[in-house]
Amino acid sequence: MSTMAELALMDLAPEFASTRRMFERLPFDQRDFTPHAKSWPLGKLAIHLLDPPLWGTVTCTTTELAFDAPAPGKVDPQSAAEFLEIWDARVAAFSDVLATMTDETLQQTWQATAGGHVVMSMPRIAVLRSMVLNHMIHHRAQLTMYYRLLDVPVPGLYGPSADEH
Repeated sequence: MSTMAELALMDLAPEFASTRRMFERLPFDQRDFTPHAKSWPLGKLAIHLLDPPLWGTVTCTTTELAFDAPAPGKVDPQSAAEFLEIWDARVAAFSDVLATMTDETLQQTWQATAGGHVVMSMPRIAVLRSMVLNHMIHHRAQLTMYYRLLDVPVPGLYGPSADEH
């Protein structure tokens, strides 16, 4: 039987690879593009998409994060290549840490606070599913829409895309 960490790594690996393909096509010169007044600029969304593997590492190495404290790992990549470097480093660091986690440590409660109040409290494995995996997929999907509007070929994420036929 597989451990929770092994199962999580199996879920995460293809999603990390798909997200990397998005970064490979990042139109860095279009980072100020915003599809709607309520939308983030492409660059801000792409920077935010760098965060899930970092959050995974933080989740595995701490028991709490204060949302109102300075966010760990803030970056401002200056090129598309730098996005890839940061992504690869964060994925490798998280994968290494996750591989050391036991079922017991993944079932321990992890919480986020704001203003001294608990805003989220759940087992680490649930945080990894919701705030790392699902959150990454959500923002990656947003980025595919930006790419489509900018006529950037969208990579296949779950099989070939319309741009790859």
